[in-house]
Amino acid sequence: MKKSMAEEMGLTQAEYEMIKKLLKREPNYTELGMFSAMWSEHCSYKNSKKVLKLLPTSGKHVLQGPGENSGVVDMGDSIGVAIKIESHNHPSAIEPYQAAATGGGGCLRDIFTMGARPVALLGSIRLGELVKSRTKFLLKNISKGFVDYANKVDIPVVGGEIYFDRSYEGNPLVNAFTVGVLKHKDMVKARAKGKNSLVVIVGRATGRDGVEGAAMASAGLTEDASKKSSAVAIGDPKMGRVLREACLELISKGLVIGMQDMGAAGLTCSTSEIAYKSGLGMEIDLLKVPRSEKKMTPYEIMLSESQERMLVIISPKDLRAIGIVLNKWKVPSSVIGKVISEKILRIKESDKVVAEIPPAALVEAPVYDRKYKKPAYLNSVNLVKSLAIKPPKDFSGVMLKILNSATIRSKQSLYRMSKASSDHVEVGPGSDSAVLSVPGTRKKLAITVDGNSTYCLLDPYLGGQIAVAEAARNLVASGAAPLGITDGLNFGNPYNEGVYWQFRQSVLGITKAARSLGIPVVSGNVSFNNENPKGSVDPTPIIGMVGVIKEGRKPLTQDFKSPRDVIVLLGQNKEELGGSEYLKVVHNKKSGRCPSIDINLEKRLHKLVLVLSEKRLLLSAHDCSEGGLAVALAESCLSGKHIGASISLNSNIADVALLFSETQSRMIVSCKSANVKKIAALAKKSSIPCQVIGFAGGKKIVISNKGRTLIDIGLDKMSKSWQEDFEL
Repeated sequence: MKKSMAEEMGLTQAEYEMIKKLLKREPNYTELGMFSAMWSEHCSYKNSKKVLKLLPTSGKHVLQGPGENSGVVDMGDSIGVAIKIESHNHPSAIEPYQAAATGGGGCLRDIFTMGARPVALLGSIRLGELVKSRTKFLLKNISKGFVDYANKVDIPVVGGEIYFDRSYEGNPLVNAFTVGVLKHKDMVKARAKGKNSLVVIVGRATGRDGVEGAAMASAGLTEDASKKSSAVAIGDPKMGRVLREACLELISKGLVIGMQDMGAAGLTCSTSEIAYKSGLGMEIDLLKVPRSEKKMTPYEIMLSESQERMLVIISPKDLRAIGIVLNKWKVPSSVIGKVISEKILRIKESDKVVAEIPPAALVEAPVYDRKYKKPAYLNSVNLVKSLAIKPPKDFSGVMLKILNSATIRSKQSLYRMSKASSDHVEVGPGSDSAVLSVPGTRKKLAITVDGNSTYCLLDPYLGGQIAVAEAARNLVASGAAPLGITDGLNFGNPYNEGVYWQFRQSVLGITKAARSLGIPVVSGNVSFNNENPKGSVDPTPIIGMVGVIKEGRKPLTQDFKSPRDVIVLLGQNKEELGGSEYLKVVHNKKSGRCPSIDINLEKRLHKLVLVLSEKRLLLSAHDCSEGGLAVALAESCLSGKHIGASISLNSNIADVALLFSETQSRMIVSCKSANVKKIAALAKKSSIPCQVIGFAGGKKIVISNKGRTLIDIGLDKMSKSWQEDFEL
């Protein structure tokens, strides 16, 4: 095998030599392709695995940590919550509609593969500046693909986030976050048991779509790669829906030994990983694999990423019963092989062996220590004195401009595309967290996804901490105690020492916050090589998180409920404009110092708000984040009944920072006047700053400091800016 062939498949010469040593011979073309896929960064995490081991992955609520199709946490009452985030970045730059659809669809399969019924889908999307026609095209097609698939499989899109920044020009980030629920007894893993268990493909026929998907996801988005539409798999939501129902019924009837979705690297990944985890081998016959195209080679069959396919391990005695279930749902299936005691993955065409590899050789890819160093750009962006910029004369005009910016603007016009409904969705898009009721328990499930890449650009260690803290704060603002994290880590080329430093620092920050707050990371995804023509995207760790609201508790939302309610600020205002939306929107700068964070203070704030919620002392709660105090107040005014607010502050910090600083560990809550003293007493006991800052009511928002009116805007005018439709 020529050196160039291995390199064309994304393998280094050293890796090719390792493969020859493992096999004790030259690999054939199919075998080399299988190694190329399984040793790609997308499948093996060879450049990230050592760093990821730093993350806390265990805890009293963890039923299944990293290593399976999704993580599972315990919400009590023998109910587990399966969570998984997956990226589909490079494919979305090539075929945005199909890539977004299959990104969401594949992540949903990761959930029901575990035996969990999917209950919610959220998206985390990063695009270039909205003024560009290419960005509008991507936003339209990514949003439509994502929501169309969800609609057709009847899964509600309950929330998400979309950021716009020039860093993502040419390389959008599209992360799907899915959530499902299961009974403890129904949890299934990707395992095989017993010699002669049968290996079955369930679902669609295998085609050539997505054959180079894993390799493309592991490489940079070059001009050549951007033309490889064949590397983007095509989804079939109709099959996805019935496949889900069939698999869940098989699991509920105890007919499944093990199951794995055929995602990245398709049949290669699913067979080798199940065999490896089970300490067994497999023998399969490719002539028994149903195909949608003629004259497919073994290479194409083994690496196809055709969607809506599952690999299922069953007992021969259950074959007839399984056939009855699959026929009921009209889901095709085919027995393609058997489990063997010999630790080998043997691929045949009838009696001809076309590939023969030990599963361990495929799964145990080489793991690397990459060099890293602090990038030089930080010396300039961190030294810029943000507050030296001349403050605006018209704060009301600035407020309207920030509210109308693409990142801050309400995304309700996009969520309206979602037609899938669920009686279990109690709080949908538009508040800090989505909240769902769960059959079989009086508890409620809260869900959020969050991440701020600008903070990570300025300080990835603090940015990683803030991503975790803010996601947890979103759950707490809904009255939910956080249970578990699934993280999507999106970075540039790992061979770039500055990029790898960003990655490592971000993971260290996530680790610090997750450990301190007691929230384990139970699943996740790493996406490297996110590059545009001008360089790497900003470091973008995304945190998906779920939490539980205790029995009988009504979820909190961010909107003010009635006039004369008292508005209270928990936390302290500081002059921290670095990385703020104010600087980006008004001064076109991503600079300054990232906001600081005290994780112990953050933890006390969470405990306080949960106590206040459980004692029913709060009417609303809203996290202060992007846009600062002024934007958080505006969102609370506009989210529900359009109730205004009169805010009177008494601060010595600069007015612009008072309004738009993005200082962490702050929350705006509202309450009845009778409860103010109780809240203040509990806040003092928790060492959390607490001050009454105003009252709800009226048809405008007025914010003053030391008697000087800074902002005075009617709600109608403010709503027009914030709720302007995305014209797609």
